[in-house]
Amino acid sequence: MNPDNKQVHDLGPTSIVEFVLLMAATMSLVALCIDAMLPAFPDMARDLAIGSSNETQLIISLMFIGLALGQLFYGPLSDSVGRKPAIHAGYAILIAGLLVSMFAESFTVMLVGRFMQGFGAAGPRTVAMALIRDRFHGSEMARIMSFIMTVFILVPILAPAVGQGILLFSGWPAIFGFVIVFALVVQAWFSYRQPETLLVEQRRPFTMVSIGKGFLEVVRHVPAMVYTLVAGSVFGGFMGYLNSCQQIFQVQYGLGKLFPVFFGGLAFSAGIAAIINGNLVMRFGMHALTYRALYAITALSWLLFLLSWLADGHPPLWQFMTVCVAWFFFIGVVFGNINAMAMEQLGHVAGSAAAVIGTSTTLMAVGLGYVIGNAYDGTLGPMTAGFAILTTISVLLTLLVATPDHPG
Repeated sequence: MNPDNKQVHDLGPTSIVEFVLLMAATMSLVALCIDAMLPAFPDMARDLAIGSSNETQLIISLMFIGLALGQLFYGPLSDSVGRKPAIHAGYAILIAGLLVSMFAESFTVMLVGRFMQGFGAAGPRTVAMALIRDRFHGSEMARIMSFIMTVFILVPILAPAVGQGILLFSGWPAIFGFVIVFALVVQAWFSYRQPETLLVEQRRPFTMVSIGKGFLEVVRHVPAMVYTLVAGSVFGGFMGYLNSCQQIFQVQYGLGKLFPVFFGGLAFSAGIAAIINGNLVMRFGMHALTYRALYAITALSWLLFLLSWLADGHPPLWQFMTVCVAWFFFIGVVFGNINAMAMEQLGHVAGSAAAVIGTSTTLMAVGLGYVIGNAYDGTLGPMTAGFAILTTISVLLTLLVATPDHPG
């Protein structure tokens, strides 16, 4: 089942179903830290004296920067001391960052806390990928990732509504308190039920030489780096949406408290795709499904750009939502497979591979997403242009690794 890792580890007390649920909950902390906060942005901007609505986007960007840099630390650490100690270290920093933001009285302190949250959440997020790679390989890993994404997608569907609900009874600091409780529950579940998957004899020294060798092996692997750039391009377009969505739904389209409903609807579309992908990937292969999903995303991106251009940046809400529902569906297929494709041949350095791939993807996406989000001018123009350009680049990149077995 796992040719890159000859020793297959038992799931211990966890069944496949529980393993999927646990990994989804572990990886969902990043999404929860972001999506639950979105409805609170106007209140946070008022209380923390934030200058402009576009500047509020730094609350998202700083967390992703922390996430990107943290992955470089936790990946090699997990290859050295094991998966579980590395994840627990991440939880400790995450909770500390949540407390800093919870009691922040200035925008600067808030951003420090958000960076800490990202750096801490990088532990569960990155090491979970390595832990999954310890157990599964190739299309089987893509299938398990699709099932995990199916559960994971419930977070962006429900988190804005949870945040909005908390705001009805309390202020935005209470949202950070809710995330702390969620993190502690998942950490306890992980600690009690998930066995270590990296045997002592398979661990690598935590030295600069060992870390450097692992990183070099990953960055010299052409397919892994190409798929990392593809993921960064697609994720960059998604980040542009994430940075702008609160302004688009609540301000441009005037949806107010209905924002979580529309945001969750698009996330639901990606969740349906993850379910379908999990059933089809073993039959058709992750490469074929992903390439075709990329073609569809690119065509839809140009369609949305055209509709926006014809309507001076403000197409009817029904047009915007119709195209975006389809766009998010195919995003769900890509996100369900692309990490497995990048890590397919790197099981023996899974921690370092998860770190390099995750950091590169995240930093690329944060930069591109910030450019798109900061260009928001009250219309869909900047976001739809970003979608069209970045998805086209992602398709062109796949031509670099297309083979007779995996035609691009």
